Amino acid sequence: MTIERYIRLIAGGLILISLALAHWVNINWLWFTAFVGANLFQSAITRWCLMEGILIKLGVAKKP
Repeated sequence: MTIERYIRLIAGGLILISLALAHWVNINWLWFTAFVGANLFQSAITRWCLMEGILIKLGVAKKP
């Protein structure tokens, strides 16, 4: 998998997990959902993503 697919997988997973936690544990977990969404928005505008840097350091390939 490429780095872009990993980022989408991680972001989608975090959103689904935080929605489940908001439903079953505490509604305040929706703030985490908003945080992930804001980071996705910011990375689309600035073309900088912290998760991308982390994945590159872990050895994930940028292109297949």
